[in-house]
This record gives sequence, structure tokens and C-alpha cells, in this order.
Amino acid sequence: MDLLLVGGVSGSGKSVAMGALEDSGYYAINNLPTPLAAPLAAYLRDARHDRVAISLDVKTAENIDALPRALAELRAQGWTVRFLYLDAKTDTLVKRFSETRRRHPLSREDRTLQEAILVERQMLAELATLGYHVDTSDLSAHALRGWIKDFISIDAARMTLLFQSFGFKHGVPLDADLVFDVRCLPNPHYEPRLTSLTGKDEPVITFLQAHPEVERMIEEIRGYLERWLPAYARDNRNYLTVAIGCTGGKHRSVYLVERLGGIFAASYQTLRRHRELA
Repeated sequence: MDLLLVGGVSGSGKSVAMGALEDSGYYAINNLPTPLAAPLAAYLRDARHDRVAISLDVKTAENIDALPRALAELRAQGWTVRFLYLDAKTDTLVKRFSETRRRHPLSREDRTLQEAILVERQMLAELATLGYHVDTSDLSAHALRGWIKDFISIDAARMTLLFQSFGFKHGVPLDADLVFDVRCLPNPHYEPRLTSLTGKDEPVITFLQAHPEVERMIEEIRGYLERWLPAYARDNRNYLTVAIGCTGGKHRSVYLVERLGGIFAASYQTLRRHRELA
């Protein structure tokens, strides 16, 4: 029985995520107070619903404090429970609220939109460590739906490695557990015939393979991960996001993510994402 809990900051894309889950066959419930999650799940289990997605209402301290206990109760009922935490940069959230003209749930007459976002982020800080963290700042709704469908396709009982490319000029992903900077490697961007291509294209691959330092970087990152992944697994980590960044996020980081994802696919569940290509 698969139960997916969805939480995160307001404006981070929870409605889009729930729509993607419902389209994928999940029985979806929106904005449920956390203390009601276990009783509702028990009812749905008896009603023979075995794929359930619940968007949690975590806008109060009582709901936040109740989440660890709810997770334990749900697992005791026999559910395989995953908690998906959505996040986004503050400037992105401000833009989304301004564009939609929605009122932030924690807005008050004496509190600006940015202050309301900060208050909510501080309230939810502990929850972000309990689940799988997804930064939606630079994702379109279409890309987020695709990422959600990738997420639910993996086996929750096994550790999953997510390799994600990004461009430093657009900021480091909020959901990164480990960050590797590969801006020191030769840059295909300065080759006119390669500028418009990506690290998935054969001419860029050939260019990077011709430089021994690129292969050394791959081996160094591979060695670090092979040495420390067992420690992360012993720490009960089900997901580990390895972010690899170059300047623009389209050439070097993309190539390294594809290489490392292929290397570790033999031993771990792996996902590969390219933020700037999404």
C-alpha cells in the first residue's frame, strides 16, 4: 500500500503535484489537517484504496508537530509512506503570488508578502528534513509533473540517487544534499559550433572526452560517493540528491550527470534531472 504525503511552502506547486498524482492513479485528498491523516488512511485501506496521495495542511504549529507521530502511525497500519516536500526560492514565490494575485495564507495587515513567506519557511524548516525535498523554483508545471511521475516510479524501499545538473548563474538547487562544482573543466560554450548544443549531444561529448581532466573529475566524484554512500544508507536516507553545477547548466554538468547516473545505475536506483534543460 503506497501512501504519498505532500507538503511544503505555499506557492511551491503542491496543486500541480497533486494533479500529477491523481492522473497517475492515486486517490488524492487536498489540504488535510495532519492529525486526520492516520484515521483517513485507515478508512481508505479498509475501502481497498492502495495508492493514496494526501496534501497536508501544515500552516499551524499543531499540524507541524503532529507529522512525525502521523508518519509512525501510518507505517504501523502497513502503508509504505513517502513524504514529498516542495520548496522554491523566495523571489520565485513572490513572483508567483504576484502573478496569480493570490493572498499568502500567513499574510496580515502588518506583514508583507516576503515576511509571510519567511515566517512560513521558518515554521516548516524541520519538516523539510523529513522527506524528499524538491526545489520547484526553475520548473514549469509540465516539468514538475514529469519529475513527480519519475519519483513515484521508483521503489521506496531502496535508496535512490538523484543526479541533477544546474547552472550556478541561476543559483544552487535548494534540494541538493551534495554539490560538486565543475566550472573548472574546459567549457564547450566557447566553441561556436557547440554553444547551442547540450551535454547530451555527441559533439559536446566528444569535446569533453578529449580532455583528461574531465575523466579525472568523474572518477574523483565517483570515488567520493562510493566511499560515503554506505554511511548515508546507514543513516536511513532513502534519497540523496547529488547536484553538479557548471556556469550555465547545459554542457559540462549535463554530461557528468549522464555519466555518473549510468555508472551508479548498476548498484542503486538512479534518477537524472537537468534543471536548466527543463
